[in-house]
Amino acid sequence: QVQLVESGGGLVQAGGSLRLSCAASGRAFSSFNMAWFRQAPGKEREFVAAIRWGGGTTYYADSVKGRFTITRDNAKNTVYLQMDSLKPEDAAIYYCAAGGQILYRASAYYTRRSYDYWGQGTQVTVSS
Repeated sequence: QVQLVESGGGLVQAGGSLRLSCAASGRAFSSFNMAWFRQAPGKEREFVAAIRWGGGTTYYADSVKGRFTITRDNAKNTVYLQMDSLKPEDAAIYYCAAGGQILYRASAYYTRRSYDYWGQGTQVTVSS
């Protein structure tokens, strides 16, 4: 079992930055693929970014590529999402997710069913 707790959300002006953190407790954090998803009011939860268990490979949604960076610190059992050049359309609840499956295709990192554990989410609000 893995418990995930997100933090770092808040209110920021457009063009600003935020850094989200996701602290994991439980076993074998370093063996889990980690991801961030987000959900805006009235919309489906969507993929934002993922990082492979070893930390060497990352994946991004086209909408955040070049602005967001996902990293992980396995010694601290924490994954981060650095969000720069924020836009009003980035406003959403951001969820951290962990998955223990071996994923053979890059496309698998983008789908919700590849992740077994979810945090409660942290709110990000971007004012224009």
